[in-house]
Amino acid sequence: MTAKPYVAKRPSQSRHVAVRGLRYHVNLWGNPTTVTRERPLLVWMHGWMDVGASLQFVVDAMRQDRAIAAPDWRGFGRTAVPPGTDSYWFADYPGDLDGLLDALSPSAPVDLAGHSMGGNVVMTYAGARPERIRRLVNMEGFGLPESRPEQAPDRLRQWLDELKTPQRLKPYASLADVAARLVKNNPRLSHDRALWLAAHWAERRDDGLWHILGDPAHKRVNPSLYHKDEILEGWKRIAAPTLWIEGDETDPDRWWGHRYPRSEFDARIALVRDVQRVRLAECGHMLHFDQPQALAAALEAFIDRD
Repeated sequence: MTAKPYVAKRPSQSRHVAVRGLRYHVNLWGNPTTVTRERPLLVWMHGWMDVGASLQFVVDAMRQDRAIAAPDWRGFGRTAVPPGTDSYWFADYPGDLDGLLDALSPSAPVDLAGHSMGGNVVMTYAGARPERIRRLVNMEGFGLPESRPEQAPDRLRQWLDELKTPQRLKPYASLADVAARLVKNNPRLSHDRALWLAAHWAERRDDGLWHILGDPAHKRVNPSLYHKDEILEGWKRIAAPTLWIEGDETDPDRWWGHRYPRSEFDARIALVRDVQRVRLAECGHMLHFDQPQALAAALEAFIDRD
């Protein structure tokens, strides 16, 4: 890989805020003095094994400068790993998000967007704190298949076994190797963008290798079952106008087989009282890598509408 790293048109600034005893890292774009109730802070929450900095390509594609914050979730990017952590729990994510919004926009609602895991979190949060959200955007946060009570003992057993199994993420010999891995995962990600992202997605440590900025403990299964009906009660309470965005090449069957048919998701998202749906062409799950220009246009058209 011989390309030079991408040059950001609108570079971000780094800030750390205290949230629930953790030192949370936040990427910031734009001028915070431009924030108004009609044009609030846009907060972007990334997905599993991603970082907030990956929003850069979408920010650069936006027509206008705006105040944007993209935190790194706990145990990802440059946010601290909670001391002694051997597992991660879903409820901690909306808990952290609540603290982040108290720090970043204490007195005004925000426009809140989430991708994949982050999309699931923002939907859950918006049902519990509807007054904190002016516009809501869910990008490919499908949720999970409904669980069954009889799955509980085996799930708990799996978690107990994984607690005894060291979790690791593969290190890389060079930043170029990290970038090559990113391109392999997302072939539409150009080499220059992959090189830029690699420096935010990994860090070089004392052993001379590049290590992914994600706590390997994230790989352990969650012993708590997914209760669809409880989640959907929250979706019903979402008050903000909501935008659902997906890629036309996303295939949920690849993740869940026939346990979660597309028709079931369509029935779930229909429970949100004010939802608009957008499908991006020539685009897979990583929307912000595959089609940053199209994603930027869809975001701006939605959050800037009257």
